Amino acid sequence: MSVLSALAKATAARTGRAEPIAARRHYHLADRPLVLVPLRLAGEAAAPLAVMLGTAPEDSTVLLVAQPRDRILRLRFIEQLADRVLPYISAFCENAEELTVKSTGETYLRYLDAPQLLVPNLGGVQFLRLLGRSVRFHRTEGENAVAESLPLLGRWLTWFGDRSDFPGSSVCLAMTSVLTAHWASGQSALEDANLAALLGWIDPPAGLTGAQAAALAEDPLTSPPAGPATDPGFDNEELAPLIAAYDGAEHEWAKVIATERLEQALRGQLEPTWRLMWRAVELLRELPEGASVDRRWTDDRSAFSWFVSDIPEGYPQARRDSAVSATRRLLKQEQALDTFQAQRAFDDPRVLIEYRLAGEAFQGTVAECEPERRAKPKSREVPRPYVWVHTTDPFRGRVGETLFRIDRPAQKAEVVAVSDDVVQLELVSGMGQGKNPAVGSVPEEGDPIGFARFSPSGFGGPPAKLPPREETPWTHGGPPPDPAAEHQEEWS
Repeated sequence: MSVLSALAKATAARTGRAEPIAARRHYHLADRPLVLVPLRLAGEAAAPLAVMLGTAPEDSTVLLVAQPRDRILRLRFIEQLADRVLPYISAFCENAEELTVKSTGETYLRYLDAPQLLVPNLGGVQFLRLLGRSVRFHRTEGENAVAESLPLLGRWLTWFGDRSDFPGSSVCLAMTSVLTAHWASGQSALEDANLAALLGWIDPPAGLTGAQAAALAEDPLTSPPAGPATDPGFDNEELAPLIAAYDGAEHEWAKVIATERLEQALRGQLEPTWRLMWRAVELLRELPEGASVDRRWTDDRSAFSWFVSDIPEGYPQARRDSAVSATRRLLKQEQALDTFQAQRAFDDPRVLIEYRLAGEAFQGTVAECEPERRAKPKSREVPRPYVWVHTTDPFRGRVGETLFRIDRPAQKAEVVAVSDDVVQLELVSGMGQGKNPAVGSVPEEGDPIGFARFSPSGFGGPPAKLPPREETPWTHGGPPPDPAAEHQEEWS
């Protein structure tokens, strides 16, 4: 935890309300996200019990398994889930744009939008991943064949789970993680994993402090767990007798009645979380979207488009990554994390404060400027204005190092000299292609301005090149690599 985050938590504990730590929303929110609130049977890693899903607060559907230990009923439940999730995904495969890779001349389709799944917490993401893994290898022909929609849903749930591992991706979001990236509560990180308690700090009811609202959320009778695990008291006192009543029913009408009672009980567990999910969406929509969010969503659309094109091949994802593919995946995740953190800092002044305190960036005021200065670094003279920036930030620049302008990330400057509170810079790019700097590209005396040691591409500069097989990067709009060759031996 950084000093600023610790200060925000201490302030929240003192004021009784969560403290904003971001002025922009750093995740894409779809116009029609698919919200899922899953529940699983206690003691079973991937035994589904129920799920409430829908694309609007008033449009909810509850699916349940009357006996989660019954394999046939579980498969029937997953088939019903597929009947609702797959059409939602297919709706985004109607409109696409055709793009061309400059290096190879190949063309590919990129869909104009992509699906988005919202779940209450990281446990929900992990449960969907396990559920997908449990069915994506099922056979659709021969003995014990299942409907084609089951392994297809398994592949999609696996893809959503894998994609959620990439920082900045928005196709599968855990609501508690998104909220804690924008607000700091006055409780521990472990308590922040409780959606009701976290929202109690962010948006407490009238007349209550965040701590009081969070304390009320600890009562499982008024605020049932957000899943996927259920409350042990509910399991023992309500769920177990209802499942036993279903098992003991000898007639079909008795099973129908037992199922209806079970659904009523499970709705009571799901509906509070359902309302919390949509309240969280409302709060996030009130934040203005960060400038780089659309670029990252383009990455998600590219990954989605590639996976759609890969579906007809019929190969499910490998049970486990090989050493090479795992290394590539880790490298991509590290690059995505660097890029995400840097872009958040450039988009959001609240996030940038963290880096200003660490001496990695600074904000100040232009004390003096030489906009007409020119230099001849190569064969011809070009604009090279000098700018003197007065700052009180603890920035200690090194002469000759390159900095990136916060409000114009394409503009670079080199440090010429550093005094106690003034940094002298030479602007070296981002001023247009003409003989004179473009209008507005050179700051004037008195203008606020800021620079950082890192670029929006990440803290290490441009992303490192991947092995030759992946020379065409799929990030920022390009098509992703085809993993068929490296996983062929693992599909079994």
